[in-house]
Amino acid sequence: MPETMLENVKNEKIKKSSEFLRILKQLSYNKLAMFGLILFALELILCFSAPLIAPYHYNKLDVTAMNLAPNAQHWFGTDELGRDILSRILYGGRYSISMGVCAIAIAMMMGMLLGSVAGYFGGWVDNILMRFLDIVQSMPGMLLTIVISAVLGAGFVNTILALSVNAIPHQARMLRAQILKIRNSEYIEAAQSINCSRAEIIVSHLIPNAMSPMIVQATMGVANQILMASSLSFIGLGVQPPAPEWGAMLSGSRQYIRDYPYMVIFPGLAIAVTILALNLFGDGLRDALDPRLKR
Repeated sequence: MPETMLENVKNEKIKKSSEFLRILKQLSYNKLAMFGLILFALELILCFSAPLIAPYHYNKLDVTAMNLAPNAQHWFGTDELGRDILSRILYGGRYSISMGVCAIAIAMMMGMLLGSVAGYFGGWVDNILMRFLDIVQSMPGMLLTIVISAVLGAGFVNTILALSVNAIPHQARMLRAQILKIRNSEYIEAAQSINCSRAEIIVSHLIPNAMSPMIVQATMGVANQILMASSLSFIGLGVQPPAPEWGAMLSGSRQYIRDYPYMVIFPGLAIAVTILALNLFGDGLRDALDPRLKR
């Protein structure tokens, strides 16, 4: 019996390893997905290496270089206070990307908790949790985020919390739908027959086999959360100046859009490129995780 169990564990590890390699191979066939992945990875490297590669500190003032157009010293120009826009974009990416990733991570953890419990137990537990999520989803997403952010106050951590609350219902519903499909599978019945605890069944069997759609949704959700974080900062409820968050940069430069359009163009391009890269990678990852598209 012990040898059989050891062999089953070994086979399971081999199966997971081969599945991971299959996904990577399938993903490599999609050129747009690889382009999005490389582009986003390059952004991460540039933004989180900002203290090493940025030509200036993000808050360095230079009254002799205010409102300069892009030039050899300031590739993206300078703002109304003489601060280098390229440096601020590099530093600002650390705020914008971190908020998107952290918000989705929190939403996924809470979504897994609520969705797995609702999907596995069903009945009145499912009804209570789903009706609670219905109440949360009854408000428009951006409006709910604004309300929570206004209550909690502006700031990096509070913005992440406000963003994550808005993303929890969708993550929970997606996991619940997947668990409803697989909770009566043979391997779940086998786990129940050997007296596995409910927590072990949920954590070890249900969630790992229902995670694929959540991973794809999380990849695209990061892009959405970055956009919403920038929107909050744009209206003054997100990261506050002088922190160089991309949305805050757009908000601070909107009054100069006619005379100095580059102040708006470059932060806007940073947001657009990041969202494009994540969406391209998310589309490819969705195809790679679909077993019907095996090559």
